[in-house]
Amino acid sequence: MCGIFGFVGKHDALSTVLSGLSRLEYRGYDSAGTAFFDENDAINVIRTTGRVQRLTETAPKTNAGGAAIAHTRWATHGSVCERNAHPLSAGRVVLVHNGIIENFRELREELHYTPISETDTEIAAALIDSLYDGDPMEAIAKAQKRLHGSYAFAILFRDKPGVIYATRCESPLALMRTEQGSFLSSDPSAFPACGEYLVPQEHTIVEITADAIHARGEVKTAVLNKLDRSEGRQGYAHYMLKEIYEQPQALRRTVERYLVDGHVDFSQENIPDTLFDGIRHMHVVACGTAMHAGLVSSHLFRSLAGVEVTAHIASEFCDAGVLVDDDSLYVFISQSGETADTLAALRRVKAGGGRVLSVINRRGTIIERESGNVLHTSCGPEIAVASTKAFTAQVGVMYLLAIRMACARGRLDAQGESEAIASLLAGVDSVAPAIALHPQIAAMASRISKAKDVFFIGRAADYAIACEGALKLKEISYLHAESIAAGELKHGTISLIEPGVPSVAYLTRKQTCSRVLLSVQEILSRGGTVYLFATEDMEVPEGLDELVVCRLPAKEGAGAAFSAAVSLQLLAYETAKQLGMPIDMPRNLAKSVTVA
Repeated sequence: MCGIFGFVGKHDALSTVLSGLSRLEYRGYDSAGTAFFDENDAINVIRTTGRVQRLTETAPKTNAGGAAIAHTRWATHGSVCERNAHPLSAGRVVLVHNGIIENFRELREELHYTPISETDTEIAAALIDSLYDGDPMEAIAKAQKRLHGSYAFAILFRDKPGVIYATRCESPLALMRTEQGSFLSSDPSAFPACGEYLVPQEHTIVEITADAIHARGEVKTAVLNKLDRSEGRQGYAHYMLKEIYEQPQALRRTVERYLVDGHVDFSQENIPDTLFDGIRHMHVVACGTAMHAGLVSSHLFRSLAGVEVTAHIASEFCDAGVLVDDDSLYVFISQSGETADTLAALRRVKAGGGRVLSVINRRGTIIERESGNVLHTSCGPEIAVASTKAFTAQVGVMYLLAIRMACARGRLDAQGESEAIASLLAGVDSVAPAIALHPQIAAMASRISKAKDVFFIGRAADYAIACEGALKLKEISYLHAESIAAGELKHGTISLIEPGVPSVAYLTRKQTCSRVLLSVQEILSRGGTVYLFATEDMEVPEGLDELVVCRLPAKEGAGAAFSAAVSLQLLAYETAKQLGMPIDMPRNLAKSVTVA
């Protein structure tokens, strides 16, 4: 969940790593720190709580040394304070760490070591120092045999100026050589240039100098394509708002990439139709917003491809003992391509011989490498912690996958495929008009922001949308929000409805219309307020007290999920804005969850 960056070169390493670290801040912003060799070959360490900008303001403006490492933290062990910020030191070793050392308590006792910090990372530094006899690679190799957990380390040894040592187990790490020098990063997109980069395999140890990268173990080569960092907010108040407004282009770019001559075509990703042979069941595995994308799309696979689908929370998948069999397809969704719980589930399925396919937004990631079969969304960078454009793009790719599977299984003929694609594209077209509802949704948010509890309801696919709506509101406004299948209201939750309590309802399917409206009436009759998002062709009551209707610019059906998603994102955004919350970086959350 943390970000690490390192550089060895013949010029100022400190400013280089601080610049790179700023591009990794989405991975954590509780604290930040850096360690660098100065002109006397001594290691200097600077740490601070808060954002990378604060570290930049604290650090020297120039540095004659040629090697530096840096870290931005999302706290797992120990409170958010300067003594727990990385880099952490023990004797001759200074290191930064992304991951969790599970047996740090046992190691602390074995080493009889009294730590200064509350972190597992300091114990890793102490272990490496205890094993060091002048050969850094040998000390790291010995330490790896005793470390349990996940880690990516960037390590400085006080008697090895101008050199960084690095290794990884489960956590991501990438390396790149340029004319400037040698770089390492948790995420290759933070590198200053495009081109080839190296990915060390687990437990490979690398020695990084200005002129070379030497590996003890296996490395693989990947390519970083042209970067679209979309620097800055470009006039928007927050990255989240910018990314909401980018959805018409991001979604269309994602969908049209896989439409060739009027057909869904995955040949550019080398996904053969034989992947779907004999499939009787699908398991969609993901976390958070990505899991909700799977929940929304599960209805598409049932209706189009005639395949039963189960959506799993990735962190529960392994513990629940889900069976791996030959007639199932396991689909893993991850914006970052490195979500730890999703990766663990993927590895379990691969070990069991299951068929896998992953949907990700980032190239060169662990899930991409280990999955084999991958469909990419084309969102560009998503900076705000609360995912928006990645969600709609994931639903778009899953919609395409359902169509392709239906064709491969003979469920759709050419005309049926054409009609399904038209429905999808109509949904894509509805996104820009949905954004135009912003002022109306902002007025709703002014009332919701005064509530303590908010309930989101819907049936079938609309319940899946309600789940995402509740999550978005919780993430950035800190209000308590709960999603409920509309029919379940009367089985308990309705006891919490009283005058003034707001509920948000979604209605995009005619087959559920009458039953959803019954639930709406149950809330209204108890004094609750309902904000109803309904497609433009849905017959709903107007003019009722405490019923506020917002017409989504879409026809009923699967494609309405896109405009519904935009509405819930804007509602959460405006509520958080009116409450004065830090929208792009809410407390306790990080963009990429790389620890289990």
